[in-house]
Amino acid sequence: MSDAAQPTAAEVRAAAEAVKAALDRHLAAVENRTGEDDPAVYEAFNALAVAAEVYDERLYDRYDEVTPFEIPGADDSLPPYAGPDEPNALSVLIRRDYAVVEPQRLLAQAQRIADADPDDGPEDSEIVGASVHAALGVLFGEYEPDEIASRHKEFGLEEGDSTLWVSAADEVSEPGEWLSAPFEQADAQRVICRFDVSAVFDEDDLGEGLDLDEVRR
Repeated sequence: MSDAAQPTAAEVRAAAEAVKAALDRHLAAVENRTGEDDPAVYEAFNALAVAAEVYDERLYDRYDEVTPFEIPGADDSLPPYAGPDEPNALSVLIRRDYAVVEPQRLLAQAQRIADADPDDGPEDSEIVGASVHAALGVLFGEYEPDEIASRHKEFGLEEGDSTLWVSAADEVSEPGEWLSAPFEQADAQRVICRFDVSAVFDEDDLGEGLDLDEVRR
């Protein structure tokens, strides 16, 4: 890492202060928990994990030092890899969650797509403009998933968690072989790597003065 890219001493100090504040919030949430599954404790735990990870990263980048903190990651939930050492094929499994936060924007975008398609009749166009279910079908039929992910706000959607699994396979499946149940045979022991994005690691949880990109594990 170049000197220009290193965090400043003030940024490291701010990250340390964020850990202290997160510790206090976590202890207060535990002391005042209302039950075994109190969401306040869960949120405080995640905020503390994020703050500790940021501090650990900035401490290392600035001073080449580490902390004793061990932040649980998505890979910790996977069993030991039991697939082939040299896979001949692979499968990429993707899940992305969205919330429909602006239905009218979604309906308007889908209506525009339907109106531009001369193959759709007037009745089909009217259904699209009045049904979120139909509008989603038009939207995902028109655009690739990656384009929807990059333009989700235009379509009235809000991103939730997402995950991508790269899984080893013995050979490429025959055409149409698994289409009826595409995720049924996903084997966690054959996952080579996975990448997760979650609001749990959002920078808003860190407070002012800290800058954190989405955490991918």
